[in-house]
Amino acid sequence: MDARDLVRTSGRLRLAAELRRLRDLSGVSGRELARRISISQSKVSRIESGVVLPSLPEVTAWGTALGASQATLDQLAFLINAAHTEVQPWREVLRGRGHIQDEVQEREALARRIRTFQPAVVPGLLQTAEYARRVFATRHPPYAEEDLRAAVAARLDRQQLMFDRERQFDFLIAEGGLRWRPGPIPVLLGQLDRIASIMTLENVSIGLISYDQEAVTLMSHGFVIYEGTGDDHAGFVTVETIHASMTLNDPRDVEVYRNRWSALREMAIFDNEASAYLTAMAGRIRTTPGHQNAGASRSASATPRRG
Repeated sequence: MDARDLVRTSGRLRLAAELRRLRDLSGVSGRELARRISISQSKVSRIESGVVLPSLPEVTAWGTALGASQATLDQLAFLINAAHTEVQPWREVLRGRGHIQDEVQEREALARRIRTFQPAVVPGLLQTAEYARRVFATRHPPYAEEDLRAAVAARLDRQQLMFDRERQFDFLIAEGGLRWRPGPIPVLLGQLDRIASIMTLENVSIGLISYDQEAVTLMSHGFVIYEGTGDDHAGFVTVETIHASMTLNDPRDVEVYRNRWSALREMAIFDNEASAYLTAMAGRIRTTPGHQNAGASRSASATPRRG
């Protein structure tokens, strides 16, 4: 372990110890605290043991629920900003766990507005079951079959939150994300149909960015902006890279991503125009030679032969 790892580990454990001390002094049980801040009791335990590093909104909610003073809340904010590694390698995040969909769901449940940009894949909240299964199947090392099933089921369970009209979900998807095909053509067609269906929800906005559109900014990588309510005005951002997950709590960093979102939105089409774009894309995919030949082969095999 190098010096940077030691500092990060110490910061995480210092935060965990302070959160546990605060709860012990208040006399509130882990189960009751979990209820008050709308996370699972198991996550409370993982946070207090230093296994899971909470977000700034979670730490603020923790202190507020236990009646902490403003000075204590400020100290907790300092500790969480010091403890966040900004980079959490997947090997650490997934250690001893089949997937992290439950943790992502808890994060989403704390936000009142979620803005997701994806240049290379359909966002998880919009994925069909088969598309999601094939996305998870690309992981290296691969999931065990039981973990794969659990991850897909948990991802689909996360999608129920989109039917809460009190929350707002905004998506920007680049053409590359719409065209990326993790399976046979029918899987992609089903996924495009799913996106078109979700577009009809009043609290969901889906913008599509065509490569034919003149660019006003780069589409370098995906990100998610979580906006809270009440005293949490700063929000936070998550970014997934090949080797790690990053969480950005600094308001200055969050503002950088808000500005990038605004620029990307200028390039997107919405509503009827986006729906027509999806329909045209699906039509072109259906007329690809490979898809037509596959359909013809299936029809031939299904036709009884006359003797």
